[in-house]
Amino acid sequence: MAEIVALRPHDDAARPVPVETDKGILRFLTCGSVDDGKSTLIGRLLLDTKKLFDDQLASLEKDSRRFGTVGDDMDLALLVDGLEAEREQGITIDVAYRFFATEKRKFIVADTPGHEQYTRNMATGASTADLAVLLIDARKGILNQTRRHATIAAMLGIRHVVLAINKIDLVDYDRVVYDRIVAAFDADASHYGFASRVAIPISARHGDNVGERSESMPWYRGPTLLEHLEGIDLSVDVTASRPFRFPVQWVNRPDLTFRGYAGTIAAGTIRAGDDIVVARTGQQATVSRIVTYDGDVRSASADEAVTLTLDREIDLSRGDILATPAARPDVSDQFAAHLIWMADEAMLPGRPYLMKIGTRTVGAAITELKHKVEIETLKPLAAKTLALNDIGFANLSLAEPIAFDSYEDNRTTGAFILIDRFTNATVAAGMIRFGLSRATNIHRQALDVDKAARAGAKGQKPAVLWFTGLSGSGKSTIANLVEKKLHLMGRHTYLLDGDNVRHGLNRDLGFTDADRVENIRRVAETAKLFVDAGLIVLVSFISPFRAERQLARDLVAEGEFVEIFVDTPLEVAEARDVKGLYKKAREGKIKNFTGIDSPYEAPLTPDIRLDTSIGDAEAQADRIVDYLIERGYSAA
Repeated sequence: MAEIVALRPHDDAARPVPVETDKGILRFLTCGSVDDGKSTLIGRLLLDTKKLFDDQLASLEKDSRRFGTVGDDMDLALLVDGLEAEREQGITIDVAYRFFATEKRKFIVADTPGHEQYTRNMATGASTADLAVLLIDARKGILNQTRRHATIAAMLGIRHVVLAINKIDLVDYDRVVYDRIVAAFDADASHYGFASRVAIPISARHGDNVGERSESMPWYRGPTLLEHLEGIDLSVDVTASRPFRFPVQWVNRPDLTFRGYAGTIAAGTIRAGDDIVVARTGQQATVSRIVTYDGDVRSASADEAVTLTLDREIDLSRGDILATPAARPDVSDQFAAHLIWMADEAMLPGRPYLMKIGTRTVGAAITELKHKVEIETLKPLAAKTLALNDIGFANLSLAEPIAFDSYEDNRTTGAFILIDRFTNATVAAGMIRFGLSRATNIHRQALDVDKAARAGAKGQKPAVLWFTGLSGSGKSTIANLVEKKLHLMGRHTYLLDGDNVRHGLNRDLGFTDADRVENIRRVAETAKLFVDAGLIVLVSFISPFRAERQLARDLVAEGEFVEIFVDTPLEVAEARDVKGLYKKAREGKIKNFTGIDSPYEAPLTPDIRLDTSIGDAEAQADRIVDYLIERGYSAA
């Protein structure tokens, strides 16, 4: 059946026209708001396509009596909702995949959760789908979660959508209700950009217009859901016709006679004798062999796992991408991307994360949030952070250049996830939109006088002494004493103090979590420059977050960063309250004050820990100077 594009399914013109095509496997997902009937619909498809055995039906009848929510009828949702919590709550939590087939096509369907809390799971299911069945409860119409799922589906490259207006039986099969929902969705259609949209009124519980045409809706003349799924043509989405992309997953070196590069072809076709290029370095070679589990083959295409051998040895390792010389991917350390935020903790620009793209992992930071999507209107909205389930568009900067494509061109080489450096939790899914030209227009200038030369002229080893602790802990007092002692020893130093820097370099920043992250990012970059100048730089900042202190450490060489935790209990720091800040914070006159209404993440393994509730500042400063002398910082 031919693809149906932007037509109302109850029009005669929308009737499917049979065509002979090799349709292959259709991967689709069901999505939408909570309790719209996604699991029930999949259960109905399995039942109508006769993919259930007698023992499954018997088990379903038993489970329906225990967990069912549809009276005496079989609760088809229980076929998919396998988790105990899902059955007890009557909701989908995890992504469930099911396979079924008809005489005309094979299907893999992902049942994704509708609860906003589990939006991240929906995005997982959408990442491999070709089509989305977007369910809408006819009684409720289009909800914010409906729009969120439609937006995510479009961002993740799904080109075809079925608007399944479910529970039509509960509104007496009313065509007016159906038309109103279709019109409301079409009003937002330009924001999504789907290649095709078909609307079908259904009752998943009773089977109306799912596998069989409904006698209760003579006004609807379009295809049943199953007819449409069997007939839609996805040939334009085939990745085999796109430029060749091969992310290297493993360098296979079993002995000295064999070196192969193993992975799964992300797009295109490769043949023995073809020329290839390493996207990152530009090095070229020729494919000698294409090795598979069943032996050598002359060619291989998208989604096939192979091992390639080359005619010569080149600099090529895990994470690199092989491509054809005439169609190389972009290579850059900066790009713009759509983000789906999946963490309970807010996204903070400047915070360091790990980015996993394909088989490569690099350090990354969100440098600027351009906007987030206002779900009610689907319009861009100015914002500084993203919260759980927010969708935004941002610029990212990487620790090193990588090869990539836009997500629109290639899902594998254009998709990534962001990972928390400390918990290893996935915090965001991203889809690359385009590389930033400024990344290719700015190059590092080679300098004849380097850090070693500058440090040698000063007769010292450069370092960052990073003092962190609560306000009132004594950081600035001790840092000032350390600098005086080093100065008397003839050392070349500079002290960066939190309050002083906020009068100049960071005078535009407030005290929100986002501003605190940017505050530390700027100071860390400044400290790096001082180290490059050969100085011992002392940094005295509360710096409440571990991630930003790790960022500062990563900016300098191994052994050049000394984290000094000025460990003072909150009650001691508050009792000192030299500046009267704690009193104001307690009275609500200062917001986001560390230790009161903003968290402080104490260092887990500091290089030096000072307990200022015991001992005087002079003794603490002497301890730091002794540490530096023992480790050679007093002489180059």
